Amino acid sequence: MLSFPARQEKILVMSSVHCPYKSCQADKAHFCKYPFHGTLSDMNLLSVNNLTKIGREQPLFTGVTFGIDEGSKVALIGRNGTGKSTLLNTIAGVLQPDDGTVVINKESGVSYLPQNPQYNKDDTIKAHIFKSKSPKLEIIKQYEEVCSQMEQGITDALQRQFDALTLKMDNGNLWNYEAQVKSILSVLGIQDMNRRMGELSGGMIKKIALAQVLVEDTKLLLLDEPTNHLDITTISWLQDYLAETKRAVLMVTHDRYFLDAVCNHIYELARNKIKLYIGNYSLYLEKKETEAEIEANTERRIESVLRVERDWLMRGPCARGTKAKARIQHDMALINRERFQADKGFTFEVAGRRLGGKILELHGITKNFQKGYAAQGTAQNGSEGFPVLKNFSYTFNKGEKIGVFGDNGSGKSTLLNIITQAIAPDAGTVVVGQNTSIAYYQQNPSFKDLNQTVLEYVKEAAEVMQMNDGTTLSASLFLEQFGFEGKIQYSPVSSLSGGERKRLFLVRLLLSNPNFLILDEPTNDFDIFTMNILEQFLMGFKGCLLIVSHDRYFMDKIADTLFILEDDGSVSGYVGKCSEYIDYRKMKLAEKTAAENAEKEAKKQAAGQSKDAGTKPRRRSFKEQKEFESLEAEIEQLEEKKAALEAEMASSDYEKAAAAGQEYKNVSSQLENDYERWETLAELS
Repeated sequence: MLSFPARQEKILVMSSVHCPYKSCQADKAHFCKYPFHGTLSDMNLLSVNNLTKIGREQPLFTGVTFGIDEGSKVALIGRNGTGKSTLLNTIAGVLQPDDGTVVINKESGVSYLPQNPQYNKDDTIKAHIFKSKSPKLEIIKQYEEVCSQMEQGITDALQRQFDALTLKMDNGNLWNYEAQVKSILSVLGIQDMNRRMGELSGGMIKKIALAQVLVEDTKLLLLDEPTNHLDITTISWLQDYLAETKRAVLMVTHDRYFLDAVCNHIYELARNKIKLYIGNYSLYLEKKETEAEIEANTERRIESVLRVERDWLMRGPCARGTKAKARIQHDMALINRERFQADKGFTFEVAGRRLGGKILELHGITKNFQKGYAAQGTAQNGSEGFPVLKNFSYTFNKGEKIGVFGDNGSGKSTLLNIITQAIAPDAGTVVVGQNTSIAYYQQNPSFKDLNQTVLEYVKEAAEVMQMNDGTTLSASLFLEQFGFEGKIQYSPVSSLSGGERKRLFLVRLLLSNPNFLILDEPTNDFDIFTMNILEQFLMGFKGCLLIVSHDRYFMDKIADTLFILEDDGSVSGYVGKCSEYIDYRKMKLAEKTAAENAEKEAKKQAAGQSKDAGTKPRRRSFKEQKEFESLEAEIEQLEEKKAALEAEMASSDYEKAAAAGQEYKNVSSQLENDYERWETLAELS
């Protein structure tokens, strides 16, 4: 069952005759046994009751009970291995619970984004997205197919299908829904719907899976690490989308900015139980700190009492009397109580390896992608294709901590691979200093011997870590700080999950005591608590640090300078935090979009005046006519929204203005696309 402070164990249902949970019969004269259920005004979408799941060696969670109401934004947090993904899988119906029930409101529907999306590599993007069982998407799919067939020739049968589907589109108000689907696909950069899934990069596959979930006509989203493999720009858009949508969300994520901006409820899974904290992640941290202080004081009081009681017990009191027996039972209950376990605090600085005068230099680095290889992230030599890096030069200095910023496919991993000489540039040279020891964390590390134990593997790098204060830290203790505790240290590497192997690889790299550390997405498989440990390590790191990460909080805390990978292959610099650069970029994009829209409007008016009346355009098809009609209404709505956002961008509320700026960018981009399409269709008769 849920664990709550005593004052929260009973919550009065004030505004409804019955609690919205079917299993609860509380009326307004009684107390509801389920905390924070909500009222009848908030439709209950999910009810989890007494859920239990047994892991490999012990229960992952037991007696988990909670509910989610319409519009709620809920995060599930906990250490690695506590069962967060298993709980989501169980709720989604992928796994069967060992005990308990999951009830999903039939009217709501549920969409699930797993951490590692499944797909058929031969499917097109369109086929994958439209595999959804959503009735609305099925109608749109059929409509698109009939329109495509009618382009080749109209038959009576096709005309009847078209009329029937058009009526369904009208009755279901699906023209706007179709536009929303197209808008989501456009923002996520999904354009060529006929590409095969097997041709796509990991980041694009995650975007496709995310698009499939977002376009479904459901009221409940289950999202397992939705920000993994997404670039920072897409994460910022998704954050705004989830914060504004009326759909309920239950998600697992380690992105702390994302948690703060989206979630209003935090469920912590710890010690096989689940506990609710009302508020976002920042409020959760405040409450945890207060809770820890109260628990620590309680422990001290109990220990003080037990010192006296142990003396009494050692004197061998007579237990014949009822009072004596009760006192002994009470003392034994205190001795055998479940003790409070505070989160581990682990702050350390390593001694570090000395850097020489020359650290690392890049001279005129150039690299091109061949066409057809960009999606797979493979750079090929040659002058054809497009530039990923163009004539980039840089000299690294001692103590620099640099973040690499760029959208997916911009060449971030390519830059790291060139620096580590894993791949050669098309032009330019890399010069490494004599005393420079580089350690490179790659997203998909390889292991030579999977039969080694976890402890044996890291001991190959070092038996101990030398601290800055002269003390040493054993490899075993170092492993514990990064989530490898107890028996797992003596388990073979082959028994670890993919995420655990990545963490193990990082631990070994850190133990090797490099003085130039390169990290490519190190946080994907870390929980929030372990990331705090990594951040402490990196903040005290004396060498050079180069990081690629989509985690804005992590980047803000560690990197003080950015390499910005531009679309044309150039690399520019930005002195400041990642979040500061994102705000700056939003502002510049909004200004650029406004100028482009003004120019486009002027061209549109000029084109209308000088249109050649002697040229007879072809007629619009059935599908194009419907699209033309819906575009006019959509453009009008977007213009009104754009004007409202311009007012919000002038707000003194910084967060509100920043959010409006991001939304303004999206609306302006959609307007630009709509105007272009409208102009094309308007020229047809």
